[in-house]
Amino acid sequence: MPFSAVDAISPAIEHTKRQLFQPFRIGQWVRLAIVGLLAGELSSGGGCNLPNLSNFNIPQHPGGTQHFLAPDFAGANPALIATLAIVIGVSALVLGIVLMYISSVMRFILFDSILAKECHIRQGWYRRQEPGWRYFLWKLLYALVTLGVLVVLVGIPAGVAFSAGWFNNPKQHVVGLVLVGIALFFVIVIFVLAMALVFVLTKDFVVPQMALENIGAVEGWRRLWAMMQAEKGGYAGYVGMKILLAIGAAIILGIVGFILALIIFIPAAGVAIAAVLAGKSAGLQWTAYTITLAVVAGCVLLAAFLFVTALIAVPVIVFFPAYSMYFFAARYPALSALLYPAPPVPSIPSAAFSPPNEPPPLPPTPAPIG
Repeated sequence: MPFSAVDAISPAIEHTKRQLFQPFRIGQWVRLAIVGLLAGELSSGGGCNLPNLSNFNIPQHPGGTQHFLAPDFAGANPALIATLAIVIGVSALVLGIVLMYISSVMRFILFDSILAKECHIRQGWYRRQEPGWRYFLWKLLYALVTLGVLVVLVGIPAGVAFSAGWFNNPKQHVVGLVLVGIALFFVIVIFVLAMALVFVLTKDFVVPQMALENIGAVEGWRRLWAMMQAEKGGYAGYVGMKILLAIGAAIILGIVGFILALIIFIPAAGVAIAAVLAGKSAGLQWTAYTITLAVVAGCVLLAAFLFVTALIAVPVIVFFPAYSMYFFAARYPALSALLYPAPPVPSIPSAAFSPPNEPPPLPPTPAPIG
């Protein structure tokens, strides 16, 4: 019977325990948290849900935070707000592309870390630039294709409805708009799920081929497609089992993340309110400096929350790549040879190579007499 998705769970758990707890090393734990966070592996466990901060009502009083946050901000220079919005938008785009490249390289560093049970970020960063760049180009193309198809899926029905005049008098076309909207919703959901599946399969099964054979993502997908065609049931079982495992991990991490968010955000909210009140009493207004400072403070707080979350989620960060590797190793000999290395050949004692017994040497010939 072939190695199934269920069979891969046990060795992945054992691998996680050996790597993280036998022995426990805080340095390795921190490095794995950084690599897993930057590689985007937290999404395998479903991530964490932030609490709805809108449910926390802040008392309002004259001269308080609401007066500082609303009227003063509303009275800010519109040109300043527009400039800051453009700068933030462009910076977010550039930062997103940079993080996508970092994530691409970190994916290979995470693969090496799970395979060797050792995480070395600096060495991996210099060693994995070439496959990381190839993976980055693939992800960039993937994002552009996904965005383009979504624009087409939404744009064509919207354009047809607009040309038919449905938006001019929507009350007369309620049934048509509702039916088209429902159909469009399901089409978009199916497309998004299909693209998510492509991304997960690339991360789990194409990246190992790129790492071990130095090939591109397209060639890796060509090989993977042939494997999937030969064993549809096995890979379908893997996808289904991974969804179940991800749901379970998401529930656990969601609960922990919610508690962690309360622990972090409640004191942070208190500090922010105190800072706002202090700034208001000092006569501070919304300027380029104060807005930038607020944005930077928010980014630092978010980064701290994500890092602490990644520290807690290190077992998930290790388990899911190990799970995919043990499943794929049964179908990919190059990976199997590294996960299950052959035992070393026992050394043979040198006595076994001693020459056969020889007769004792003859006594010396006596010298002639006289």
